[in-house]
Amino acid sequence: MDHISTGMIIVLVVCGFLAGFIDSVVGGGGLISIPALLSAGIPLHLLLGTNKLAGTMCSFTSTASFIKSGKINFQLIRLLIPFSIAGAVAGSFTVRQVPSEFLKPLVIVMLVVITVYTLFKKSWGDVSTFSGSSKKTRLTSMLVALIIGFYDGFFGPGTGSFLIFAFLMLGFEFVTAAGNAKVLNFASNISSLLTFVALGSVSYSYGLVLGVPMVIGAILGSKVAIRKGAGYIRPLFIAVTVILIGKQIWDTMH
Repeated sequence: MDHISTGMIIVLVVCGFLAGFIDSVVGGGGLISIPALLSAGIPLHLLLGTNKLAGTMCSFTSTASFIKSGKINFQLIRLLIPFSIAGAVAGSFTVRQVPSEFLKPLVIVMLVVITVYTLFKKSWGDVSTFSGSSKKTRLTSMLVALIIGFYDGFFGPGTGSFLIFAFLMLGFEFVTAAGNAKVLNFASNISSLLTFVALGSVSYSYGLVLGVPMVIGAILGSKVAIRKGAGYIRPLFIAVTVILIGKQIWDTMH
């Protein structure tokens, strides 16, 4: 096991808890966890795989919480999981061959559209208008799950936001949209993680030190989200997407 100083363990624990709390609801935990790992001096070739280990632990925990609450539409989700998995595996292999930097401008545009749309539709996601999935809805959802799964394995930032937005577009309210998103996010995370493991791109010591507090944060975060509903998730969703936009703009300019 790599030697990690006491000070760095404290940094990873604090950052992991905050990342897990936020990520369990609306995604975006990587905004905190990746800089934390970078500050720990982890080699770049291990960065994404190690972060994926911690993120997978977090998404499993929050997924379990949402399943327990009944805030997941399994009839639709079970159709989408294989596509999310296939996309994530393909993305994780591809990122080893092709730099992901060219995606940043597109991600910024997409996040801006999501934020503006959510801001102007003030009651959006308060009440579910989802009335069942037609053949067209299922096919569209499968394609979206494949694309976002690939994006998660290939690049990652904003995956939770994109998934929640997709389920809101289908008519789900915020809590169920977040629950559905967590299941697909876990499916793509575990698939991507296994790919990184096979490629030898994971530091287990750093991943576990970061992942355990992320699990604790995820437990608390998902419980708060389920209890408080759209009134809590909506502003957090908007806040995280705005921060993601700023982060991507900063990274593009430097």
